[in-house]
Amino acid sequence: MLEEGRIIKGIAGFYYVQTLSGKLYECKAKGSFRNDKRKPLVGDYVCLAVVDEEKRKGNIEQIKERKNELIRPAVANIDQALVIFAQTDPQPNYHLLDTFLARMELLGIETVICFNKSDLDRDQAIYREIEEIYRPTGYRMIYTSAKEEQGLKELKEILRHKCTTVAGPSGVGKSSLINLLQSDVHMETGGISEKTARGRHTTRHSELIALDGDSFIMDTPGFTSLRMDEYEKEDISAGFREIREYENECRFFGCSHIHEPDCGVKEALCQGKISRQRYDSYVMMYEECKEKRRY
Repeated sequence: MLEEGRIIKGIAGFYYVQTLSGKLYECKAKGSFRNDKRKPLVGDYVCLAVVDEEKRKGNIEQIKERKNELIRPAVANIDQALVIFAQTDPQPNYHLLDTFLARMELLGIETVICFNKSDLDRDQAIYREIEEIYRPTGYRMIYTSAKEEQGLKELKEILRHKCTTVAGPSGVGKSSLINLLQSDVHMETGGISEKTARGRHTTRHSELIALDGDSFIMDTPGFTSLRMDEYEKEDISAGFREIREYENECRFFGCSHIHEPDCGVKEALCQGKISRQRYDSYVMMYEECKEKRRY
């Protein structure tokens, strides 16, 4: 008889499945998944066969149909994404943020942007820059300080009744925030390397963590780069809300919004309706996908 459950963690080919009865089993995936080029993901609902009840070991026999699936980070069945960047220390990498936002937008997954370490931006210069760039996009934004425990009430409300994948570069305080949101799982925290001014990776695998009865977060390893090269260059504009808003005003169908005349997007850019930084991110992604096709 098979038991139903959900994968809450995956490490080195082992999958830890929490069953409906609350038991936790260490499982291997059956070989046919590999033959079908399918791989279990954290967040998957599965059916497992128990092979050793005493040692809590089993085999994953079935992977149920997924609501959605992400490759970077590799998780499944999420309701929303929370991407965390530091407001400062380290300075936010806007292109990296834009790439994450574009990926989620193309997958139809709602994203909330969290800027942590707000206590370090004492003159609010970076806050004003962030607001100028991202407020017009319509994304929900929240400012937090794990050190001073600011913004936690609003953050918990955003996470309530949802399964949220939490992602961001290393060193932004992601693990510190997660530790404040729940008490059952303690995430290792790390600081900023003085030599590289970049964060040290502390999360080494994806993990599903319960906040309460129906609220979950999927903590995923920190990232320092993302690429869009699995997409075609024509797809990229759909990853930018503000570009979609104005591309119907372009003279030419299929306008790239880079070289063509009478472009509604470039006109909106000139009028300050689209952030120059966001537009530059779009162009970089477009060219990245264009180069992929060439080679």
